[in-house]
Amino acid sequence: MNETLGPRYKWVALSNTTLGVLIATINSSILLIALPDIFRGLHVNPLAPGNSSYLLWLIMGYLVVTAVLVVSFGRLGDMFGRVKMYNLGFLVFTVSSVLLSVTWMTGDAGALWLIVMRIFQGVGGALLMANSSAIITDAFPADQRGLALGLNMVAGIAGSFIGLVIGGVLAPVEWHLVFLVSVPVSLFGTIWAYLKLRDTGVRHDAGMDWWGNATFGIGLVAILVGITYGIQPYGDHVMGWTNPMVLAALIGGALVLVAFCVIETRVAHPMFNLELFKIRAFSAGNVASLLSGLGRGGLMFILIIWLQGIWLPEHGYSFEETPLWAGIFMLPMTVGFLIAGPTSGWLSDRFGARPFATGGMIIAAGSFVWLLLLPVQFDYLTFAGALLVGGLGMGLFASPNRTGIMNSLPATRRGVGSGMSTTFQNSAMVLSIGIFFSLMITGLAGGLPHAMVTGLTAHGVSAAQAHQLAALPPVAVLFASLLGYNPIGTLLGPAALHQLPTADAAYLTGRGFFPSLISGPFHDGLVVAFAFAIAACLIAAWASWLRGGKYIYQDDPVPAGRALAPGSPTPTGVPSARTSEASAPTAGPSASTVGGAAGPGAERSAGP
Repeated sequence: MNETLGPRYKWVALSNTTLGVLIATINSSILLIALPDIFRGLHVNPLAPGNSSYLLWLIMGYLVVTAVLVVSFGRLGDMFGRVKMYNLGFLVFTVSSVLLSVTWMTGDAGALWLIVMRIFQGVGGALLMANSSAIITDAFPADQRGLALGLNMVAGIAGSFIGLVIGGVLAPVEWHLVFLVSVPVSLFGTIWAYLKLRDTGVRHDAGMDWWGNATFGIGLVAILVGITYGIQPYGDHVMGWTNPMVLAALIGGALVLVAFCVIETRVAHPMFNLELFKIRAFSAGNVASLLSGLGRGGLMFILIIWLQGIWLPEHGYSFEETPLWAGIFMLPMTVGFLIAGPTSGWLSDRFGARPFATGGMIIAAGSFVWLLLLPVQFDYLTFAGALLVGGLGMGLFASPNRTGIMNSLPATRRGVGSGMSTTFQNSAMVLSIGIFFSLMITGLAGGLPHAMVTGLTAHGVSAAQAHQLAALPPVAVLFASLLGYNPIGTLLGPAALHQLPTADAAYLTGRGFFPSLISGPFHDGLVVAFAFAIAACLIAAWASWLRGGKYIYQDDPVPAGRALAPGSPTPTGVPSARTSEASAPTAGPSASTVGGAAGPGAERSAGP
């Protein structure tokens, strides 16, 4: 495919794009474990009114930006060169990492600076993620893409877990290191990409779809912002789903996205090519990706809260130690990804994506059932086994599913198609956080007030003050657990603590009281959250099965030695699709346009 660049070029492209995706996804999660030290370094009280917005936007601002921009950046890659856009992404990411690492402000100004720079960093991450898969697809022949995209995908997903460990190690030393660690890596990647990567794909020169970009961005941002504020309290309600601003954002955003879909059917060069959804392998793969992301995305937060806020303190770890150990104790899931991802990607090159992606989601659902059955005070080896199985299932799904999506795209649409796929994946992460937090808050709201009153009065706190603290919004308790933080001392205040017996005051502010207080209500939320994850994964398995058999949009001649089915036409350079009979798209234009039902120039093979 790229003989002029030599046989080693494809491995250069793979290694550099994998580094780019890895550093981008590490930074999507590195703050989760580092947040306690960042808030302490900024001298910001995370439980003060309004400060929960800082926490949410530090976590979700990066994700919102990448979700909104990847399609537009993928389209720009199709138009002006994927490597150019990718190189620009590395440069933007490097500059933003430097600006984050030199943060000198504290208080509200420091928090706002970090949020703005994280959004800027998200722009670089979106450029990297939107074009990396397309660069790999351009560089590798179809019968090797599964392994290549599998390695790239596993690096991306594993990066979200590796970020937890890196954040846990660096933040206690100096919280600025959480951002500084990306600088040398991204600087090296920027120079390496500029010197070694070359645009080998087919460019598709077309005008920019400004109306499509505007309506898509406005609509998606409105919905994601609505979700972000919907999980925060409003008036007397534990959550903000009745907040007029939230309702306006959600409904208005949905209406704007409907307008976006109408616009995309009427412009000559749409940003979001809806014709691609006529390719069954593309549409089914993206539906499965969205559902798997909904089931998996919020899981990371739930597991961190479970470990950092409850299990680790009750097993003798101080709150200062819990961030690091929470990241370490979640490593079995990363190991599962690393084992299953490359293997399933290689196997999908031979047998297609359907059996591995479908089986992976079923295994992931089984791991959620396992976690659901565990008590809050679990045996770690049993917990680690469930994480390992979950990692294996998700790794088994991710690589073949991404390969199936990318193989179904014509060369001129790989950038925008990759961006569309990444949009589904990143949007699912934000949606999942909103869904999981809402389910957990609902579970906490049922049992937390009674547990708070009973626990506080048993240790000398007056009934009036106990009832006052029991009115604390459940989201604040959830954030305190996420931060590995006991809020009781802050909430009671020094005066009230001095009136209590010394032993009671020490217990209330120590590592034992708060975790034991919330463990019961937390388990109620866990049951609901894991039930949702199980349902999402099973529906994703069903969607994945509907993709059909192996399907590859064949822009190049069939590789030597691969026989065509009897009666198939000889390739003549016309873009064509190679697929098993079961996987042929059910509707749409001929293969020469978007890989639809086989038409003139289409190639079919009887098996994988």
